[in-house]
Amino acid sequence: MGTPPGVDTTVPHSARIWNYLLGGKDNYPVDREAGDRICEIFPGMVDITRHSRHMLTRVVRYLAGEAGIRQFLDIGTGLPTVDNTHEVAQRIAPDARIVYVDNDPLVLVHAQALLTSSAEGATAYIEADVRDPEAILAQAAATLDFSRPVALMLMGILGLVDDAEECRSIVRRLMARLPPGSHLAVYDGADTDPAYVQAIQRYNAGGRGVPYTPRSPEEIGRYFEGLTLLEPGVVSVSRWRPDPNPWGQGPEVSCVGAVARKP
Repeated sequence: MGTPPGVDTTVPHSARIWNYLLGGKDNYPVDREAGDRICEIFPGMVDITRHSRHMLTRVVRYLAGEAGIRQFLDIGTGLPTVDNTHEVAQRIAPDARIVYVDNDPLVLVHAQALLTSSAEGATAYIEADVRDPEAILAQAAATLDFSRPVALMLMGILGLVDDAEECRSIVRRLMARLPPGSHLAVYDGADTDPAYVQAIQRYNAGGRGVPYTPRSPEEIGRYFEGLTLLEPGVVSVSRWRPDPNPWGQGPEVSCVGAVARKP
């Protein structure tokens, strides 16, 4: 496949860097170079990407299973990889309906891989920016029924919005449209490890990609104001309801997340 129109292969992109760190192939030399620079300063970056992905899987499994959610709005989905939201949800609930949202042209090109659904459910893709909640909600209404509970997933996307108050506004505007029983799931990079913060600062200083802002667990926790936070609260992604294993808990990583329910 050639380079899709609108994709600048001279500038690293967060979705493609993430794809590279996860071991994917949908990236370019500039993305691999940026990923390698981050890992040189902070080797734990690969752990963050993989533990984050595993948390997403556990969150969707919980929401589609125990919580009974049948609709998902996944904003900032990134490039397709294993166990995408619709795959996890529809394994549990074949009638689940999923809307993916991203604003990266390369993700749009690969959306065909996302636009596969069980016969009973539905999967759709919207090209839009997280900073425009109203446009997202208007388009998502073609697939989702906003009179029934929806799981809003903002996994690793709010760190790309540099203003903390704008982040909270985005969450409030999205959740305001969703009915009681809906859930919010978030994870994002945290400022809990100085080496991680330094690596991100170096990346941002390069001025070639969209800057990323790690935030404190307390700041990330404010996204859930007015909602009922589920146990274990705002924690390292590796500690959010981990699957049992004989080796005990995984290591804490500089990425925290949580899930909350709208009363």
